[in-house]
Amino acid sequence: MTDKPSVLFVCIHNAGRSQMAAAYLAHLSGGAVEVRSAGSAPADQVNPSAVAAMAEEGIDITAETPKVLTTEAVKESDVVITMGCGDTCPIFPGKRYEDWELDDPAGKGVESVRPIRDEIRRRVLDLLASLDVTPAGH
Repeated sequence: MTDKPSVLFVCIHNAGRSQMAAAYLAHLSGGAVEVRSAGSAPADQVNPSAVAAMAEEGIDITAETPKVLTTEAVKESDVVITMGCGDTCPIFPGKRYEDWELDDPAGKGVESVRPIRDEIRRRVLDLLASLDVTPAGH
């Protein structure tokens, strides 16, 4: 068991928003938070525009692959953040749930993904504050 808070980001394809959020949380927490991401219907690969947008921030997500959402992943997480997956996300008592309304970056170029990325970064910083974790480098 770990004392670290754990966060699961869930979207439908686990190819854009949840991947960017997980990468930001892992990067900004400096390893102080256990990070997971998954999708209810995972895509074949991470959105190339999301990869490019994160690379601009110095965060490499090229090795990430979309993962299927499992009940275990939800059970093992303290905080579950959904991003447009609707009713497909399992709900367990005692978990903290947040729903982040964000545009889907699917099919968009990197110019259109940047504002989504920046909003995710802002929300991840708020999440770190709520978990009482100081962002790495601050």
